[in-house]
Amino acid sequence: MVVEYLKETPSQTAGPYVHIGMAPAVAGLKVRTQDKPWVTGLKGETIFIEGTVYDGDGEPVRDAVLEIWQADGKGTFDKGQAGFARASCDLKTGLYRFETVKPGGFAWRDGRMQAPHITVYIFARGINLHLHTRLYFSDEEKANSEDPVLKMVPSQAARDSLVACVDPDAKEKTYHFDIVLQGERETAFFDV
Repeated sequence: MVVEYLKETPSQTAGPYVHIGMAPAVAGLKVRTQDKPWVTGLKGETIFIEGTVYDGDGEPVRDAVLEIWQADGKGTFDKGQAGFARASCDLKTGLYRFETVKPGGFAWRDGRMQAPHITVYIFARGINLHLHTRLYFSDEEKANSEDPVLKMVPSQAARDSLVACVDPDAKEKTYHFDIVLQGERETAFFDV
């Protein structure tokens, strides 16, 4: 039965207040638990991921919130341990940072191995639905060249936008991954 007098609710962007709902501690609200931008309980090599989200004019999007989902260091998803974390961009600099483990590769739906990667969701003002992308690792060249999802990305520039580079100057093992929301250097996003 179709009810014709009801209309679809208009979509809303994450708005300038995305932190209040997703990262209240960053918004200055007292909460029982603080926002923790690190993955807990996963086994593997500890790494850091940091970068900035940029808008189409090359300006940092200081109020963006990112979520990551990933496998553990062996490429497995243990139901008892969540490979999930959320981080907010710094409201002054726009920098975000995660502490996690480097994931292992795992099989795609057709059995081919995927390169180690992390799924990244971006929430920010002006975005009606979160954006979905992947972060691959620059020191996994062979695995990246064989990854079935990366092979579907149409251009080398788009594939390159998905690769986080090792920061040679960092004290801890850190991968740098900037996200560009639109424009000439736009990050490749997936419609899932």
